Amino acid sequence: MSAQIASLTRYARMREAELEHVVEIEQAVHLHPWSRGNFADSMAAGYHCWVARRIGVLVGYGVLMVGADEAHLLNLSVAPQWQRRGVGTELTHFFMQLAREHEAAKIYLEVRPSNTPARALYIANGFAEIGLRRDYYPAADGRENALVMERSLQ
Repeated sequence: MSAQIASLTRYARMREAELEHVVEIEQAVHLHPWSRGNFADSMAAGYHCWVARRIGVLVGYGVLMVGADEAHLLNLSVAPQWQRRGVGTELTHFFMQLAREHEAAKIYLEVRPSNTPARALYIANGFAEIGLRRDYYPAADGRENALVMERSLQ
């Protein structure tokens, strides 16, 4: 996998030493964030855990699981101060390309219906809503559904 997908962004496999910074971003952008252990477990399980940097600053990250001919984007997050600068689109493209390189024909993800910016990002990048997972996410007032989205990689 190329360590660079766009001229301004550099990609590298997530390292243990970066987890504190990753968790700081995760806590800043999610009401119910992944824990340090969730990221460490994903790395230990062999999932594709990558960070994105611009001008040496960690600006985002993602976690992709690939099995058989499918990929599942488990987490894709951008630091608040780097949102609306194209980082989310670049990360999405990076993980779609990574999935292709691992021979996935489709990529799936879940997103909160209330996360309008993320839904718009995924729709703009060719994802379509294909289903609903009831009570999938923890929420302030109980549980929130997840929209299941899919994109062909062929």
